[in-house]
Amino acid sequence: MAEEPEVERNTEVTMDEIVALAKRRGFVFPSSEIYGGLGSTYDYGHYGVLLKNNVKNEWWRSMLTERDDIVALDSAILQHPKVWEASGHLDGFTDPLVQCLGKCKRRWREDHLREAIAEDGGDPKGEIHCPECGGELSPPRNFNLMFQTHMGPVVEDGNAVYLRPETAQGIFINFKNVLNFARKKPPFGIAQIGKSFRNEITPGNFIFRTREFEQMEMEFFVPPADAGEWYEKWIGIRRDWYLNLGIRESFLMVRPHEDDELSHYSSRTSDIEYLFPIGWSELEGIADRGDFDLTQHQNHSGEKLEYFDQQSGERYLPHVIEPAAGADRAALAFLVDAYDTEEVEGRERTVLKLHPRLAPVKAAVLPLFNKEGMPEQAQAINKVLRAAGIQTEYDSGGSIGKRYRRQDEIGTPWGITVDFDTKDDGMVTLRDRDSLEQNRVPIEGLPELLAGKLIEPWKSPKTG
Repeated sequence: MAEEPEVERNTEVTMDEIVALAKRRGFVFPSSEIYGGLGSTYDYGHYGVLLKNNVKNEWWRSMLTERDDIVALDSAILQHPKVWEASGHLDGFTDPLVQCLGKCKRRWREDHLREAIAEDGGDPKGEIHCPECGGELSPPRNFNLMFQTHMGPVVEDGNAVYLRPETAQGIFINFKNVLNFARKKPPFGIAQIGKSFRNEITPGNFIFRTREFEQMEMEFFVPPADAGEWYEKWIGIRRDWYLNLGIRESFLMVRPHEDDELSHYSSRTSDIEYLFPIGWSELEGIADRGDFDLTQHQNHSGEKLEYFDQQSGERYLPHVIEPAAGADRAALAFLVDAYDTEEVEGRERTVLKLHPRLAPVKAAVLPLFNKEGMPEQAQAINKVLRAAGIQTEYDSGGSIGKRYRRQDEIGTPWGITVDFDTKDDGMVTLRDRDSLEQNRVPIEGLPELLAGKLIEPWKSPKTG
């Protein structure tokens, strides 16, 4: 057998180290762990919730706050079954499944096994065996990736519905509703964040691929002649979003799909990929969906979904450019990119060098000692900062060095230490997570100082 080709990977951190940190510091836990877990499902702890919410808030900021040509939507998870018939998911959203007939009984996607054989220099059309135990494989059968459930009190074929496998269709079926109230005309977009569900055969790599995940999708409706221009624009816009939030440029690339990779609805797609410890993998896809979806829903529903341009008198179905990202994958990429270990004063520290706007906690308020009024003063500062909308954490347990390291591991960019002099001079020590610089700053104006730091341009200190 030919040697396995070397895969380029992020060697600065392993996925095991990320998983260990995530559990130790309350970012992500295995779901149902006390019952032995449920495959590839995860629960987000306190810091994970804050991190992922910050990722989603930054996405909303880029879509809604910084633009005036996109509106928001939150569509239902359960939709009429004909939605999935029109979209092609009922017939086309399938993977070829094979099962090991030997010792391990594992299930595999046949296309993935054949791709691996081709990459290894073998014949992808030849006989395949289980990569786990070498056993014989069953004939392939189509496996629909949608989760099926039933509406109503009785389980019958007539009331079968599906958990949505993507949020996009909820946007397309609301296109006419949005046109009626939003007073928008192409080019304009509809954006939403929501849960999707796919009964993946081979999920894995922590929160990178799971059966329940959260998508950040936007459908941008454009005149047909402008689709190519907007496709290129959105590739650049979305790539810059990751760079502006601290992902290092050398760990990010845009990869156009080959013809045989394209989805049935797409005439061209490019993936924004990140160099994970598992290798280059997709963060986000930008697809030119043409007018496929609106045409399908118009034909299946009987509702006219054309846009009428009053100025030109033209009627047309807009083409759609879709940037589709995963909130979980983005959070994982930011964690991986921020993870660092370094020696400080003869001791190793683990630190997450997250962009301050993504950091779960913005500032830790730390009384140097639990005496002489320090805790009361620190609590008062903490209350003022929280009232200003700054996520803080009050921490008085253990030595100041241990507390700094706890905050470093969750990515807190600033530590605010109340010490012996604070009562007399009204100053605190502000410690910077990345540079480790410590400066005396006045308590008065502290909320404004931190708020200003949160909007300053930021670049990963790991760059260079």
